Amino acid sequence: MVPSTTVAETAFQETTGLKVLTVLPPRERFAPGEAGAISLLVQRMAGRGEVVVGLPPDGPPFAGISFAPVQRVFRPFSRINRYAGGVARLVRRMKPDLLEIHNRPDVALALRKLCPTVPVVLVLHNDPCGMRQARTPAEREKLGQVAAIVAVSEWVRSRFVSQDVKACVRVLPNSLDMATLPPSPVQRENRLLFAGRVVADKGADAFVAACEQILPKYPDWQADMIGADRFGPDSPETPFLSGLRPKAQAAGVHLRGYQPHDVVLNAMAAAAIVVVPSRWPEPFGMSALEAMGCGAAVVASHKGSLPDVVGNTGLYADPDNLAELVSVLECLITDAPLRQAMGQDARQRAWLFDNTLVREKRRLLHQDIVRQWRWKGTFQA
Repeated sequence: MVPSTTVAETAFQETTGLKVLTVLPPRERFAPGEAGAISLLVQRMAGRGEVVVGLPPDGPPFAGISFAPVQRVFRPFSRINRYAGGVARLVRRMKPDLLEIHNRPDVALALRKLCPTVPVVLVLHNDPCGMRQARTPAEREKLGQVAAIVAVSEWVRSRFVSQDVKACVRVLPNSLDMATLPPSPVQRENRLLFAGRVVADKGADAFVAACEQILPKYPDWQADMIGADRFGPDSPETPFLSGLRPKAQAAGVHLRGYQPHDVVLNAMAAAAIVVVPSRWPEPFGMSALEAMGCGAAVVASHKGSLPDVVGNTGLYADPDNLAELVSVLECLITDAPLRQAMGQDARQRAWLFDNTLVREKRRLLHQDIVRQWRWKGTFQA
Protein backbone atom coordinates (compact mmCIF):
# COMPACT_ATOMS: atom_id res chain seq x y z
CA MET A 1 0.00 0.00 0.00
CA VAL A 2 1.25 3.49 -0.86
CA PRO A 3 1.85 5.62 2.25
CA SER A 4 -0.67 8.39 2.71
CA THR A 5 0.15 12.03 2.19
CA THR A 6 -0.37 12.50 5.94
CA VAL A 7 2.68 10.33 6.63
CA ALA A 8 4.73 12.48 4.25
CA GLU A 9 3.47 15.66 5.91
CA THR A 10 4.60 14.26 9.27
CA ALA A 11 8.13 13.92 7.90
CA PHE A 12 8.09 17.63 7.09
CA GLN A 13 6.84 18.52 10.56
CA GLU A 14 9.63 16.56 12.26
CA THR A 15 12.57 18.08 10.40
CA THR A 16 14.64 21.00 11.63
CA GLY A 17 16.26 21.62 8.21
CA LEU A 18 14.88 22.57 4.83
CA LYS A 19 11.67 20.88 3.76
CA VAL A 20 12.45 19.50 0.30
CA LEU A 21 9.84 18.08 -2.06
CA THR A 22 11.57 15.97 -4.74
CA VAL A 23 9.56 15.50 -7.93
CA LEU A 24 10.24 12.42 -10.08
CA PRO A 25 9.71 12.36 -13.85
CA PRO A 26 6.23 11.01 -14.64
CA ARG A 27 7.58 7.72 -16.01
CA GLU A 28 9.66 6.90 -12.95
CA ARG A 29 8.29 4.64 -10.21
CA PHE A 30 9.65 4.87 -6.69
CA ALA A 31 9.65 1.21 -5.72
CA PRO A 32 11.99 -1.80 -5.72
CA GLY A 33 11.86 -3.67 -9.02
CA GLU A 34 10.15 -0.74 -10.76
CA ALA A 35 12.70 2.04 -10.32
CA GLY A 36 14.73 3.51 -13.14
CA ALA A 37 18.11 5.18 -12.77
CA ILE A 38 16.70 8.48 -11.47
CA SER A 39 14.51 6.85 -8.81
CA LEU A 40 17.47 4.78 -7.62
CA LEU A 41 19.58 7.92 -7.31
CA VAL A 42 16.81 9.82 -5.48
CA GLN A 43 16.40 6.86 -3.12
CA ARG A 44 20.10 6.98 -2.29
CA MET A 45 20.19 10.75 -1.83
CA ALA A 46 16.96 11.39 0.10
CA GLY A 47 17.65 13.05 3.41
CA ARG A 48 15.79 13.85 6.59
CA GLY A 49 12.86 16.16 5.98
CA GLU A 50 12.54 15.17 2.33
CA VAL A 51 9.42 13.86 0.62
CA VAL A 52 9.58 12.18 -2.78
CA VAL A 53 6.54 12.53 -5.03
CA GLY A 54 5.62 10.72 -8.22
CA LEU A 55 2.95 8.59 -9.81
CA PRO A 56 1.88 5.63 -7.65
CA PRO A 57 4.00 2.49 -8.15
CA ASP A 58 2.44 -0.95 -8.47
CA GLY A 59 4.07 -2.19 -5.27
CA PRO A 60 5.20 -0.67 -1.96
CA PRO A 61 7.57 2.28 -2.35
CA PHE A 62 11.12 2.22 -1.04
CA ALA A 63 11.19 1.75 2.72
CA GLY A 64 12.51 4.40 5.04
CA ILE A 65 11.75 7.34 2.73
CA SER A 66 8.61 9.47 2.82
CA PHE A 67 6.68 9.13 -0.44
CA ALA A 68 3.50 10.88 -1.54
CA PRO A 69 1.63 9.73 -4.66
CA VAL A 70 0.69 12.32 -7.25
CA GLN A 71 -2.91 12.22 -8.36
CA ARG A 72 -3.19 13.91 -11.74
CA VAL A 73 -5.58 16.84 -12.02
CA PHE A 74 -8.20 15.82 -14.56
CA ARG A 75 -8.75 18.94 -16.58
CA PRO A 76 -8.44 19.71 -20.30
CA PHE A 77 -4.68 20.17 -19.99
CA SER A 78 -1.74 18.29 -21.45
CA ARG A 79 -0.52 15.17 -19.65
CA ILE A 80 2.43 17.07 -18.20
CA ASN A 81 0.26 19.94 -16.95
CA ARG A 82 -2.10 17.45 -15.32
CA TYR A 83 0.88 15.88 -13.56
CA ALA A 84 2.24 19.29 -12.52
CA GLY A 85 -1.22 20.20 -11.25
CA GLY A 86 -1.22 17.12 -9.03
CA VAL A 87 2.20 18.04 -7.67
CA ALA A 88 1.03 21.62 -7.04
CA ARG A 89 -1.80 20.29 -4.87
CA LEU A 90 0.77 18.53 -2.69
CA VAL A 91 2.89 21.69 -2.56
CA ARG A 92 -0.05 23.72 -1.31
CA ARG A 93 -0.74 21.14 1.41
CA MET A 94 2.83 20.52 2.52
CA LYS A 95 4.35 23.98 2.00
CA PRO A 96 7.93 22.88 1.24
CA ASP A 97 10.89 25.24 1.32
CA LEU A 98 12.18 23.99 -2.02
CA LEU A 99 11.07 21.96 -5.03
CA GLU A 100 13.68 19.71 -6.67
CA ILE A 101 12.46 18.52 -10.08
CA HIS A 102 14.38 15.81 -11.91
CA ASN A 103 15.11 15.87 -15.62
CA ARG A 104 11.91 17.51 -16.85
CA PRO A 105 12.21 21.17 -17.91
CA ASP A 106 8.53 21.16 -18.88
CA VAL A 107 7.48 20.09 -15.38
CA ALA A 108 9.81 22.68 -13.82
CA LEU A 109 8.32 25.48 -15.93
CA ALA A 110 4.76 24.39 -15.14
CA LEU A 111 5.43 24.24 -11.40
CA ARG A 112 7.19 27.61 -11.45
CA LYS A 113 3.92 29.12 -12.68
CA LEU A 114 1.72 27.09 -10.33
CA CYS A 115 3.93 27.62 -7.25
CA PRO A 116 5.58 31.03 -7.86
CA THR A 117 6.77 31.57 -4.27
CA VAL A 118 8.64 28.26 -3.89
CA PRO A 119 12.27 27.98 -5.07
CA VAL A 120 12.55 25.54 -7.97
CA VAL A 121 15.64 23.41 -8.67
CA LEU A 122 15.89 21.53 -11.96
CA VAL A 123 18.34 18.60 -11.86
CA LEU A 124 19.44 17.52 -15.34
CA HIS A 125 20.55 13.91 -15.84
CA ASN A 126 20.69 13.98 -19.65
CA ASP A 127 21.59 16.28 -22.51
CA PRO A 128 19.24 19.26 -22.14
CA CYS A 129 19.60 20.10 -25.83
CA GLY A 130 17.37 17.13 -26.59
CA MET A 131 14.71 17.91 -23.98
CA ARG A 132 11.33 19.48 -24.53
CA GLN A 133 11.40 23.21 -23.71
CA ALA A 134 15.21 23.20 -23.47
CA ARG A 135 16.29 22.48 -27.06
CA THR A 136 16.95 26.05 -28.14
CA PRO A 137 19.27 28.64 -26.58
CA ALA A 138 16.28 30.88 -25.86
CA GLU A 139 14.49 28.08 -24.01
CA ARG A 140 17.56 27.34 -21.89
CA GLU A 141 18.06 31.04 -21.16
CA LYS A 142 14.49 31.16 -19.87
CA LEU A 143 15.03 28.04 -17.73
CA GLY A 144 18.13 29.60 -16.21
CA GLN A 145 16.09 32.65 -15.22
CA VAL A 146 13.17 30.86 -13.57
CA ALA A 147 14.90 27.88 -11.92
CA ALA A 148 18.19 26.95 -10.31
CA ILE A 149 19.86 24.55 -12.75
CA VAL A 150 21.94 21.64 -11.44
CA ALA A 151 23.77 19.23 -13.76
CA VAL A 152 25.02 15.77 -12.82
CA SER A 153 28.29 16.30 -14.70
CA GLU A 154 30.44 18.95 -16.30
CA TRP A 155 29.46 17.53 -19.70
CA VAL A 156 25.76 18.16 -19.02
CA ARG A 157 26.58 21.65 -17.75
CA SER A 158 28.55 22.41 -20.91
CA ARG A 159 25.63 21.30 -23.05
CA PHE A 160 23.22 23.59 -21.19
CA VAL A 161 25.40 26.67 -21.73
CA SER A 162 26.34 25.76 -25.31
CA GLN A 163 25.47 28.21 -28.11
CA ASP A 164 26.44 31.12 -25.83
CA VAL A 165 23.65 30.55 -23.31
CA LYS A 166 24.16 32.76 -20.26
CA ALA A 167 23.14 30.81 -17.17
CA CYS A 168 24.44 29.75 -13.78
CA VAL A 169 24.60 25.94 -13.82
CA ARG A 170 26.02 24.09 -10.84
CA VAL A 171 27.37 20.54 -10.93
CA LEU A 172 26.39 17.91 -8.37
CA PRO A 173 27.49 14.40 -9.39
CA ASN A 174 25.53 11.22 -8.98
CA SER A 175 26.43 9.13 -5.97
CA LEU A 176 26.93 5.62 -4.68
CA ASP A 177 26.19 4.15 -1.27
CA MET A 178 29.57 2.50 -0.90
CA ALA A 179 28.62 0.92 2.42
CA THR A 180 25.89 -1.18 0.80
CA LEU A 181 27.84 -2.48 -2.20
CA PRO A 182 28.63 -6.20 -2.22
CA PRO A 183 32.17 -7.05 -1.10
CA SER A 184 34.75 -7.94 -3.70
CA PRO A 185 35.70 -11.63 -3.64
CA VAL A 186 39.28 -12.73 -3.12
CA GLN A 187 39.22 -14.37 -6.53
CA ARG A 188 37.05 -12.74 -9.21
CA GLU A 189 35.43 -14.76 -11.98
CA ASN A 190 37.01 -14.86 -15.42
CA ARG A 191 34.03 -13.03 -16.83
CA LEU A 192 33.41 -10.10 -19.15
CA LEU A 193 30.26 -8.24 -18.15
CA PHE A 194 28.05 -5.72 -19.95
CA ALA A 195 25.34 -4.22 -17.71
CA GLY A 196 22.96 -1.59 -19.04
CA ARG A 197 20.35 -0.95 -21.68
CA VAL A 198 20.83 -3.37 -24.57
CA VAL A 199 20.69 -0.80 -27.35
CA ALA A 200 23.06 0.37 -30.07
CA ASP A 201 23.79 3.65 -28.25
CA LYS A 202 25.23 1.68 -25.34
CA GLY A 203 27.49 -0.36 -27.63
CA ALA A 204 25.81 -3.69 -26.90
CA ASP A 205 26.58 -4.99 -30.38
CA ALA A 206 30.21 -3.87 -30.06
CA PHE A 207 30.51 -5.95 -26.88
CA VAL A 208 29.14 -9.02 -28.66
CA ALA A 209 31.45 -8.51 -31.65
CA ALA A 210 34.48 -8.27 -29.38
CA CYS A 211 33.47 -11.38 -27.46
CA GLU A 212 33.08 -13.27 -30.73
CA GLN A 213 36.79 -12.79 -31.34
CA ILE A 214 37.99 -13.15 -27.76
CA LEU A 215 36.13 -16.11 -26.24
CA PRO A 216 37.43 -18.77 -28.67
CA LYS A 217 40.99 -17.75 -27.78
CA TYR A 218 40.37 -17.83 -24.01
CA PRO A 219 38.09 -20.80 -23.28
CA ASP A 220 38.32 -20.31 -19.50
CA TRP A 221 36.56 -16.92 -19.86
CA GLN A 222 32.82 -16.26 -20.12
CA ALA A 223 30.72 -13.24 -21.10
CA ASP A 224 27.38 -12.02 -19.77
CA MET A 225 25.01 -9.22 -20.72
CA ILE A 226 22.51 -7.95 -18.17
CA GLY A 227 19.80 -5.59 -19.35
CA ALA A 228 17.04 -5.03 -21.83
CA ASP A 229 15.77 -2.23 -24.03
CA ARG A 230 14.49 -0.37 -20.95
CA PHE A 231 14.22 -0.74 -17.21
CA GLY A 232 11.73 -3.24 -15.82
CA PRO A 233 10.76 -6.88 -16.38
CA ASP A 234 8.18 -5.95 -19.04
CA SER A 235 10.73 -4.45 -21.44
CA PRO A 236 9.74 -5.22 -25.06
CA GLU A 237 11.58 -7.41 -27.54
CA THR A 238 12.90 -4.79 -29.95
CA PRO A 239 14.21 -5.42 -33.48
CA PHE A 240 17.70 -4.62 -32.16
CA LEU A 241 17.42 -7.28 -29.46
CA SER A 242 15.97 -9.81 -31.88
CA GLY A 243 18.87 -9.26 -34.23
CA LEU A 244 21.46 -9.39 -31.45
CA ARG A 245 20.28 -12.64 -29.85
CA PRO A 246 21.58 -15.07 -32.51
CA LYS A 247 24.86 -13.17 -32.74
CA ALA A 248 25.30 -13.33 -28.97
CA GLN A 249 24.49 -17.03 -28.92
CA ALA A 250 27.01 -17.72 -31.69
CA ALA A 251 29.64 -15.67 -29.81
CA GLY A 252 29.02 -17.48 -26.54
CA VAL A 253 27.58 -14.44 -24.78
CA HIS A 254 24.82 -15.13 -22.22
CA LEU A 255 21.92 -12.67 -22.46
CA ARG A 256 20.39 -12.55 -18.98
CA GLY A 257 17.79 -9.88 -19.67
CA TYR A 258 16.55 -7.35 -17.15
CA GLN A 259 17.62 -8.06 -13.57
CA PRO A 260 16.93 -6.24 -10.28
CA HIS A 261 19.55 -3.73 -9.26
CA ASP A 262 20.99 -5.87 -6.46
CA VAL A 263 21.56 -8.71 -8.92
CA VAL A 264 23.42 -6.33 -11.24
CA LEU A 265 25.66 -5.14 -8.42
CA ASN A 266 26.45 -8.70 -7.33
CA ALA A 267 27.39 -9.54 -10.92
CA MET A 268 29.69 -6.50 -11.05
CA ALA A 269 31.31 -7.53 -7.79
CA ALA A 270 32.03 -11.00 -9.17
CA ALA A 271 33.15 -10.21 -12.73
CA ALA A 272 36.81 -9.50 -13.46
CA ILE A 273 36.07 -6.95 -16.21
CA VAL A 274 33.07 -4.68 -16.76
CA VAL A 275 32.76 -3.11 -20.21
CA VAL A 276 30.96 0.21 -20.80
CA PRO A 277 31.32 0.69 -24.59
CA SER A 278 28.87 3.56 -25.04
CA ARG A 279 28.56 5.24 -28.42
CA TRP A 280 26.38 8.07 -27.20
CA PRO A 281 27.84 10.76 -24.93
CA GLU A 282 27.10 9.45 -21.44
CA PRO A 283 25.69 12.30 -19.35
CA PHE A 284 27.27 10.69 -16.29
CA GLY A 285 28.12 6.99 -16.57
CA MET A 286 26.45 5.36 -13.57
CA SER A 287 27.18 1.81 -14.74
CA ALA A 288 30.88 2.60 -14.83
CA LEU A 289 30.79 4.13 -11.34
CA GLU A 290 28.91 1.14 -9.92
CA ALA A 291 31.44 -1.25 -11.47
CA MET A 292 34.26 0.84 -9.98
CA GLY A 293 32.62 0.76 -6.57
CA CYS A 294 32.37 -3.02 -6.85
CA GLY A 295 36.11 -3.25 -7.56
CA ALA A 296 35.98 -4.42 -11.17
CA ALA A 297 38.47 -3.46 -13.85
CA VAL A 298 36.58 -1.10 -16.17
CA VAL A 299 36.90 -0.66 -19.92
CA ALA A 300 34.97 2.38 -21.17
CA SER A 301 34.62 4.61 -24.18
CA HIS A 302 35.68 8.27 -24.20
CA LYS A 303 32.12 9.48 -24.73
CA GLY A 304 30.47 12.18 -22.67
CA SER A 305 31.30 12.20 -18.97
CA LEU A 306 32.80 8.70 -18.77
CA PRO A 307 36.41 9.96 -18.60
CA ASP A 308 35.43 12.31 -15.76
CA VAL A 309 33.99 9.40 -13.78
CA VAL A 310 36.54 6.68 -14.60
CA GLY A 311 39.59 8.92 -14.65
CA ASN A 312 42.89 7.07 -14.95
CA THR A 313 41.60 3.98 -13.13
CA GLY A 314 40.24 2.32 -16.29
CA LEU A 315 41.20 1.61 -19.88
CA TYR A 316 39.50 3.18 -22.89
CA ALA A 317 38.51 1.91 -26.32
CA ASP A 318 36.40 3.14 -29.23
CA PRO A 319 33.34 0.85 -29.56
CA ASP A 320 33.42 1.32 -33.32
CA ASN A 321 37.07 0.27 -33.56
CA LEU A 322 36.74 -3.47 -33.04
CA ALA A 323 40.47 -4.15 -33.20
CA GLU A 324 41.11 -1.56 -30.49
CA LEU A 325 38.37 -2.89 -28.21
CA VAL A 326 39.59 -6.47 -28.61
CA SER A 327 43.20 -5.42 -27.96
CA VAL A 328 42.30 -3.58 -24.73
CA LEU A 329 40.21 -6.49 -23.44
CA GLU A 330 42.96 -8.99 -24.25
CA CYS A 331 45.45 -6.79 -22.40
CA LEU A 332 43.38 -7.20 -19.24
CA ILE A 333 42.49 -10.86 -19.79
CA THR A 334 46.17 -11.79 -19.95
CA ASP A 335 47.31 -9.62 -17.03
CA ALA A 336 45.70 -10.56 -13.71
CA PRO A 337 47.91 -8.22 -11.60
CA LEU A 338 46.86 -5.29 -13.80
CA ARG A 339 43.19 -6.18 -13.38
CA GLN A 340 43.60 -6.37 -9.61
CA ALA A 341 45.44 -3.05 -9.40
CA MET A 342 42.87 -1.34 -11.62
CA GLY A 343 40.02 -2.69 -9.51
CA GLN A 344 41.60 -1.42 -6.31
CA ASP A 345 42.25 2.02 -7.80
CA ALA A 346 38.72 2.16 -9.20
CA ARG A 347 37.16 1.36 -5.84
CA GLN A 348 39.28 4.05 -4.19
CA ARG A 349 38.16 6.62 -6.76
CA ALA A 350 34.51 5.60 -6.33
CA TRP A 351 34.68 6.80 -2.72
CA LEU A 352 34.81 10.35 -4.12
CA PHE A 353 31.18 9.82 -5.16
CA ASP A 354 30.03 8.26 -1.88
CA ASN A 355 26.57 9.22 -0.63
CA THR A 356 27.87 10.75 2.58
CA LEU A 357 29.95 13.31 0.69
CA VAL A 358 27.49 14.07 -2.10
CA ARG A 359 24.48 14.29 0.20
CA GLU A 360 26.22 16.96 2.29
CA LYS A 361 27.12 18.91 -0.87
CA ARG A 362 23.48 18.70 -1.91
CA ARG A 363 22.28 19.97 1.48
CA LEU A 364 24.60 22.99 1.29
CA LEU A 365 23.58 23.61 -2.31
CA HIS A 366 19.90 23.65 -1.34
CA GLN A 367 20.59 26.13 1.46
CA ASP A 368 22.49 28.40 -0.91
CA ILE A 369 19.72 28.31 -3.52
CA VAL A 370 17.03 29.18 -0.96
CA ARG A 371 19.12 32.11 0.33
CA GLN A 372 19.67 33.43 -3.20
CA TRP A 373 16.02 33.01 -4.08
CA ARG A 374 14.83 34.97 -1.08
CA TRP A 375 17.06 38.03 -1.12
CA LYS A 376 19.69 38.11 -3.81
CA GLY A 377 17.31 38.35 -6.74
CA THR A 378 19.40 35.92 -8.80
CA PHE A 379 16.38 34.25 -10.36
CA GLN A 380 13.65 36.04 -12.28
CA ALA A 381 10.09 34.89 -12.86
